[in-house]
Amino acid sequence: MPFTGKATYGAGVDLPELVEDVGDIIGIISPFETPLLDHLGDGRREATSTVHEWIEDELLPNFDSVNQTTFTPNAADATSVTVANGSRFRVGDQVRPGTSREVMLVTAVAANVLTVVRRYGGTTTSNLSNSLRLTILGNAALEGDDRPDARFTNRSRKRNYTQIFTAGVEVSGSMLAARQHGLADELDFQKQERLREMLRDLENCVLNGVAPAATQIGSATIRRTMNGIIPSIATNNFAPNAGGLPAGGGGGTDLNEAVLNAAMRLIWEGSSGKVDTIVVNGALKRRINGFTSALREYGAADERYRDLVGVYESDFGVCRVVLSRWMPSDSLLLLDSSRAEVMPLGGRSFQYKPMAATGDRESGMVVGEYTLELRNEAAHGVIRGLT
Repeated sequence: MPFTGKATYGAGVDLPELVEDVGDIIGIISPFETPLLDHLGDGRREATSTVHEWIEDELLPNFDSVNQTTFTPNAADATSVTVANGSRFRVGDQVRPGTSREVMLVTAVAANVLTVVRRYGGTTTSNLSNSLRLTILGNAALEGDDRPDARFTNRSRKRNYTQIFTAGVEVSGSMLAARQHGLADELDFQKQERLREMLRDLENCVLNGVAPAATQIGSATIRRTMNGIIPSIATNNFAPNAGGLPAGGGGGTDLNEAVLNAAMRLIWEGSSGKVDTIVVNGALKRRINGFTSALREYGAADERYRDLVGVYESDFGVCRVVLSRWMPSDSLLLLDSSRAEVMPLGGRSFQYKPMAATGDRESGMVVGEYTLELRNEAAHGVIRGLT
């Protein structure tokens, strides 16, 4: 090219001798990470039907409660006690009322009425009250006695539903042929973008999704949706200053270590589940980081300040703290990750399906069908109503 005497700083885009300076990286700021799905990992198997079922069982309970408001002759000496579930007791059971030191011995069971020996073995007396918890310590059989009546629990079938995630993709023939900045193939780029969006939505539905109230299997007019983790938890649904949890910071609803530890203790007391994951959003993650703020010490030469809690360890579990922007801002999820799986319907994991060409364009759809298997909902918990 001949010398023109022009300076490059004076050249504009209309001058043919200069090439546009455009980077080969396309920046994306929209959030699309899926930390909970990454933590849970791929399901160990695929679902084989749009209605996914699994079987749960439990042991015979070793506790009940008093279902009686008045006692004869009085709460300290009554030997006839009405309970909520008389079928849980047998003659020969040793029973402890509440947290007292007294032990009662059951001598007869008639429907929901127990006949008991009070202060069995010289234990200290206590006062019975309505709704008082009764713990069955164990049964003592007579030597040479006949076998007791067989007792058993019934296994239950739980279910969830698969949800279809779709996104359309369409690129004109001209766009496919033209050279693009930052990418080699526009169609592949659009597939990747839609896949990121669908993975983001899958995590959101795994946490918060709700199945329809009726016709959950879906129809031509009703869309099939899965139940997420949080709506599936009924047993351990806590709130600060209620249901056995202490008040939060300042007596209110702030998250503090006493609230978190109490919730983990209640889950541990009610199930053999082992909470190993805490899922929170950004604000509550900062609360957890602040648990140890008052205990940190730094020297004059320290140039790095660390304010991060990635693992919370208590007597009731060692938990990885997962930060997910899709968690509700007022809720904290306590999860036994070994009992939670996100699985595709067989052959329906996320994939691209090309459609028939109807013009000068390439079109198709990214589609996937997934469900959540949350076993033993009582092994998990959620704290709601946090500041």
